[in-house]
Amino acid sequence: MIWSMTANSLLFNRDSLGIVRVAVVTPELRVADVTFNTESTLNALQQACKLGSQITVLPELGLTGYSCADLFYQSLLLDQARAAITLIAHETQKLGTLAIVGLPFPVGGRLFNCAALMANGRLLGMVPKTYLPTTNEYYEERWFASARQNNAQSVVIEDEVIPFGTDLLFAAENMNACVLGVEICEDLWAVSPPSSDMSLAGAMIIANPSASVDLLGKDDYRRDLVLQQAARCLAAYLYAGAGPGESTTDTVCGGHSLIAENGNILAETERFHFDTQIAVADLDLQRLSHDRLNNSSFSSGEAQGQYRRINFNLPGVEKDVLRDPFLHPLARTPFVPLDSTQRAKHSREIFNIQSTGLAKRLRHTGSRRVTIGISGGLDSTLALLVTIRAFDIVGLPHDGIVAVTMPGFGTTERTRGNAERLADLLGITLRRIPINDAVRQHFKDIEHDEQVRDVTYENAQARERTQILMDLANQIGGFEVGTGDLSELALGWATFNGDHMSMYHVNAGVPKTLVRYLIEWAAESEFSDEVSHVLRDIIATPITPELLPPGEGGTLQETEVTIGPYLLHDFFLFQVVRFGYPPRKVFFLAQQAFGEPDRKGSQNSANGGQSTYSSDVLVQWLKVFYQRFFAQQYKRSAMPDGPKVGTVALSPRGDWRMPSDAASTLWRLEVERIAETLCVGT
Repeated sequence: MIWSMTANSLLFNRDSLGIVRVAVVTPELRVADVTFNTESTLNALQQACKLGSQITVLPELGLTGYSCADLFYQSLLLDQARAAITLIAHETQKLGTLAIVGLPFPVGGRLFNCAALMANGRLLGMVPKTYLPTTNEYYEERWFASARQNNAQSVVIEDEVIPFGTDLLFAAENMNACVLGVEICEDLWAVSPPSSDMSLAGAMIIANPSASVDLLGKDDYRRDLVLQQAARCLAAYLYAGAGPGESTTDTVCGGHSLIAENGNILAETERFHFDTQIAVADLDLQRLSHDRLNNSSFSSGEAQGQYRRINFNLPGVEKDVLRDPFLHPLARTPFVPLDSTQRAKHSREIFNIQSTGLAKRLRHTGSRRVTIGISGGLDSTLALLVTIRAFDIVGLPHDGIVAVTMPGFGTTERTRGNAERLADLLGITLRRIPINDAVRQHFKDIEHDEQVRDVTYENAQARERTQILMDLANQIGGFEVGTGDLSELALGWATFNGDHMSMYHVNAGVPKTLVRYLIEWAAESEFSDEVSHVLRDIIATPITPELLPPGEGGTLQETEVTIGPYLLHDFFLFQVVRFGYPPRKVFFLAQQAFGEPDRKGSQNSANGGQSTYSSDVLVQWLKVFYQRFFAQQYKRSAMPDGPKVGTVALSPRGDWRMPSDAASTLWRLEVERIAETLCVGT
């Protein structure tokens, strides 16, 4: 393995994690007072830098004010604005941020509405506005020329040749994927925004200095517009709006500034404040890069026109961010919404997807009966509830559901009692078939000592149960409904050709952390009285395969003691499969989500309980996750049909195609490197 990282600061810096901290700012402003506005801009940049911003966007024409009207014809105003960008550019050497500032700028006998980009003490380039609104309250064509009328490739400022035009992309040489494009206000509102082509040409971040006025309901429209363009471009969008310091002769600017990332709002300012307002967030460029690589529509797109790349060094890239707050929404349970209303909505949608999938299979096969193994645990309970709904959809009587309890060596009275009570209450057909004698006969046939409670001891029980369910399905002319969940598929926590197999797998897309909430929703919304009571007791039951007899004092075989907390494994699964993150990024996010409270950002959701984990525990289970995820692919390659319900799925016919004999070496070595770097054990 060739390692390019030799220190903690290199393993967990912003470049290696793909994190860029950005700010959008609405500074205090006086119309036509360039001196005041320059000072206000510098103060705003200083505030943003104290918050760690590496890229800071300010509003359209912010050095003069957007609402100067015919004062834009005054040479004094224009000369002062020109001098101001030189001063601000010099100051960026000390400030440590890339700044994007708006000003009017004359070129070739025409006046352009421009955004100036500056960093590390110098001007990097200037971008003129393309679309000039001249409707209702807007009258920009009176003063400005469109970028389409520009013939210049550059301008000279203080003997420096500065690139000029709408064909500029600004690329950080010291940070992968950090490529910045700029459009100005109305450009976003046009039928074909320039940012669409910029994104296809490689821009990962779009900045928009704006001066949109506020009208009733316009803030929602503006927010939706930013969200949609960020989603369409698979990009981050930084929108900095002018504030109420602009002229209120006929209109009011509210100072609405937003940071969006691929359809999600990360941060926004409060409107209608005269003092400076700042919104800060961390962009995840690795996430955006992954989404672009996996989106065939994006990869097949072609930008119109050629773009010039302006290289620069992004400030703050080498900073060690391991103990910094991550200013980006981060859920401890990414499969489960934190908001109870949203969670209930998701639960209903998932339940409908599952039951519709099974109903279609019933209609297709013409089956009127199914078998399902019920244990009194979470997974089989959810599968049973889904089967009830599917039978209702097709119009079949519930007694066609043949639920089978198959108590074995580790079955407890609590789980068996709940399973049987639930079957009675739901009006389904219940079969009780103990497996102890059959398994003992099998042990005798293969000459296995029953006192050796190894993997053979456990798997024989799982395979015996599957044999019963499938043979019964043949007997009644139906098929077997599987019960295992997405988390078990990811970790291979299922017996191959045992509970791993069925004739339709309704829980295939549902992770373990979500199963509990789906049953809870069903208990609250779909069932009542005694059924609801039994469901709640099932929710409260510890997760156990019940394959080993209870130990001393009645201690149970607990799944999470063996393979680790599902809370962590589902978190790992989401980051690895949904975004393709490397182990260092997964660990960083896990530490932010589950580490000590003082290491977590205030924006990060704490749903999923109050559990915290030390770095060595996170590394321990991360190593287990990668080992099992790779080693158990052969089970997923042979998994039965089942419906996808979310953005993460592992069907070999759908979302996840992986060789069963792929080596996990690269991933495991990086986990070991993390352990070495942090001086923790693996």
